[in-house]
Amino acid sequence: RFAERKRCADLECSMLMCRGKAMRDFKGPDCRFVNFKKGEAVYVYYKLIGKSTELWAGSVGSDFGYFPKDLLEINHNYSNEELELPTDETDFVCF
Repeated sequence: RFAERKRCADLECSMLMCRGKAMRDFKGPDCRFVNFKKGEAVYVYYKLIGKSTELWAGSVGSDFGYFPKDLLEINHNYSNEELELPTDETDFVCF
């Protein structure tokens, strides 16, 4: 597990929190991460908090995974409400 808790826009963490633009290319170390190229749109579904605050979870196209939040320039917020929830073991497996 990267973290014990996360922030989401809803109880299921299925609503978009924000959208941003990738500021540079990113290739994750394993299948839990989402890869993207500079300029691509990245959609954020939840933000890890606690011991690993630098990772957010989101999608690029049909791919979903974690990425460093510092690589994203946010250009649209979908929700100002953030719920703090416990992470689940399934948050950290590859599909």
